[in-house]
Amino acid sequence: MDNARLAEGLHEHTAGFARAAATAGPETRVPTCPEWPLRVLAGHVGQAHRWAASIVREGPSPVPDPLDADPGAPEKWFDWLREGAAELEDAVTAAGDAPVWTFFGPQPARFWLRRMLHDTTIHHADAALTGGDAFTVAPDHAADAISEWLEVLADPVAASLKPAFAELRGTGQTLGLAPDDGPGWLITRSPDGVRWTRETTPADVTLAGPVQDLLLVFTRRLPLDRVTVTGDAALAAHWLAHTPA
Repeated sequence: MDNARLAEGLHEHTAGFARAAATAGPETRVPTCPEWPLRVLAGHVGQAHRWAASIVREGPSPVPDPLDADPGAPEKWFDWLREGAAELEDAVTAAGDAPVWTFFGPQPARFWLRRMLHDTTIHHADAALTGGDAFTVAPDHAADAISEWLEVLADPVAASLKPAFAELRGTGQTLGLAPDDGPGWLITRSPDGVRWTRETTPADVTLAGPVQDLLLVFTRRLPLDRVTVTGDAALAAHWLAHTPA
């Protein structure tokens, strides 16, 4: 996905989040996102966009506390969230190919556009599932979100950010994700961490279904039974239990 497509998706899902959050109400608890009320989740989304933009422009800064974010009155959320997404896009555009700070070492500024796009997409799903709204994500976008999440999990730094990720190491166990269309993913749990490739091949356990459902199951927004599980279901359950998103 090029920068234009990433930005398009960021604006689409930021707006979708705002609409879904407004439907459900600011104090409604979000069961898929540490039981925060939607007011806190809205603050987190807008805060994260602005924080990422500041990293691109100025360098690293401490991770902000979502409970400190103030999205304002609910009727102002749409504009406030839209402004944060635009600020991030502008910062990445201005930075061009310049490397910027990330948790995983210096990377092109687009890292933050992609990271915030996929984070926002999942939080759009959180809000939609909370309020009973429809949620859709384009297949190319959903596939890139799965790949990006695997890139995070496979990086050696990941376990230092969330200790639960260390439990994903194994002795060669394999998990497959098999979308209805396009290539899948083969994940191998090795002693030194997670490895993965884009291929559809037999695995110890395989999750199959529409790529949107695979994304939402893989990020623990839908239950495992929303996709077809073939093989060692306990292996899939263990993986999900140790991948809080």
